[in-house]
Amino acid sequence: MPEAGSLTYLGIDPGLRITGYGVLRFAAGSIELLDGGTIRSSANDPLPARLDELYSGLLEILDKYRPVTMGLEKIYAHYKHPATAIKMAHARGVLCLSAVHRQVHLVSLPATRIKKLVTGNGRASKEQVSGMVRHLLGLTVEIKPDDVSDALAVAIAAYESEKYDRKYKRLSRENG
Repeated sequence: MPEAGSLTYLGIDPGLRITGYGVLRFAAGSIELLDGGTIRSSANDPLPARLDELYSGLLEILDKYRPVTMGLEKIYAHYKHPATAIKMAHARGVLCLSAVHRQVHLVSLPATRIKKLVTGNGRASKEQVSGMVRHLLGLTVEIKPDDVSDALAVAIAAYESEKYDRKYKRLSRENG
């Protein structure tokens, strides 16, 4: 059971074959790693079966941890690869549907914003982001696979983004 004043955030690095997830609890200025892993589907299965695997896998995580917010990395697809973009859009749609079905607030963030909120640099490398995630979580070992590290960065960024938004709204109200 979550402690009073704590907030649980779920970060998602979306993918059709591998979706990374990271679950963090934020309380009193500290971050606790609750879980991290992947939801996988087989490229040999038909698209509807793969989407169902993604949907049911995410529902299990949402039901287990009951996060207040789910951060989801926005997808970037190059116009030269429209089929990939369409498949990713299917996966992202199922992830969004899962959050809605469990009444979890959804925050969608572009990669540059995630990097900025985690490292202070919107153009940080994957290694810099992963290193900062490890530092913030007090981990000495590398987080593998990268999908999990990326998902943990999304969870941190979603929390920081909402914290900034709350502070900005409060200051706006105070200053009229």
